[in-house]
Amino acid sequence: MTTAFWLAIVALIGLALVFVLYPLFFYRPEKEAVNDIRHQNLLAYRSRIAELEAEKEAGNLDDATYQQMKEELAGSLLDDVDKTSGRKVPAGKRPVGRGSAIAIGLASVVAIPALAFYLYDNWGAVPQIEQWQTMRDMQASSQPEGQQMAALAQKLRERLEEQPDNLQGWAMLGRTYMNLENYGEAAWAFERLAGQVEGAPNEAATAWGLVAQARFFDSKGKMTAPVTTAIANAQQRNPDEVNALGLLGINAFESGEYQQSIDYWGRIVKAAPDHPQLPSIRSGIAEAYRRLGKPLPQELAAPEGAKVTVSVSLAEAFQDQVAPQTTLFIFAQNAEGSPMPLAVARLQASDLPATVTLDDSMAMAPTAQLSDASKVILTARLSPAGSAQPQTGDWQGQIGQPLVLADYDGQPVKLVIDQQLQ
Repeated sequence: MTTAFWLAIVALIGLALVFVLYPLFFYRPEKEAVNDIRHQNLLAYRSRIAELEAEKEAGNLDDATYQQMKEELAGSLLDDVDKTSGRKVPAGKRPVGRGSAIAIGLASVVAIPALAFYLYDNWGAVPQIEQWQTMRDMQASSQPEGQQMAALAQKLRERLEEQPDNLQGWAMLGRTYMNLENYGEAAWAFERLAGQVEGAPNEAATAWGLVAQARFFDSKGKMTAPVTTAIANAQQRNPDEVNALGLLGINAFESGEYQQSIDYWGRIVKAAPDHPQLPSIRSGIAEAYRRLGKPLPQELAAPEGAKVTVSVSLAEAFQDQVAPQTTLFIFAQNAEGSPMPLAVARLQASDLPATVTLDDSMAMAPTAQLSDASKVILTARLSPAGSAQPQTGDWQGQIGQPLVLADYDGQPVKLVIDQQLQ
């Protein structure tokens, strides 16, 4: 619980006590009694004035007599006010039970806070607030792979085990473990998420797909029994679950079953046309067709527009450091505009050396395509975490000078991944 939360509770309880205790300690019966007498005298005065006016209108009083009696009545009222100002309330007229009321008020000083804490502890949202605070701290952290993030992940895990119905919390915990490259724990978190959404087939399928992905990374890119079990669980609930199809496509591609990989990845294109990794998936399909020696179907062919062929290799110094399943991003950015990639291809380190052609079909957004730029920066990056954002430990290669598309002759641009990000 945060300090601000506890201060807010104390302030609210204090406000409640003010309403209870103020009448007890600041109630003055003498003043109330005097005010009551004054009120009665005022009512009598108004009644007597009304009678005088009625007598005058009836002709029973002349003007002089009426005025004299009215002044005498006003003077009498002033005399009564002066007398009541110093009047004491008789002992017999004082309110009874005042001592008991004060005792009850003092007891409430203890009872109200105790009751408030008891009720909030049983029916409040303490665990949810603690989870929310931990999740906010994790989002604010600028070092997702560091010790701070690992500590926050452990803290969130403890909170979720106490209060397991926070779906967003389980999803965040799984993604955090993936970023930390703790794939076994990521799979465990996604399995817990799957259990929480079992009543919703599509959501459960997505969760099992994420389990499969985490197990796949944990097994160093091997299709082990836990991976295939998770894929089966995902496809049992949704045959077109994209994470499961993606893994099946990768496994088929790496096994040389290029037609199968085309079939699996093609189902993703149809089932999720707005998938954020669609450019990379299309690139994989195109590469599978190339290896089969078949022409790319018209619906998958690149539209007329700019194209850049890139030949990527890994420096010999890093050959033994990069795992085969490490994600490889090859992309082009506008040298004179937004840093968002204009075209992206996603492969794996095992595909190196690789030659790909970047074009408008690989755009991440229809408003930012390769054809929209005049100069581009070409980059190849190996990411162990599979993240498109550069992170410490990634390996990268980049051309020295922006490529002017108008002068490009169609020959492959050579890129060597020869540096590690610090």
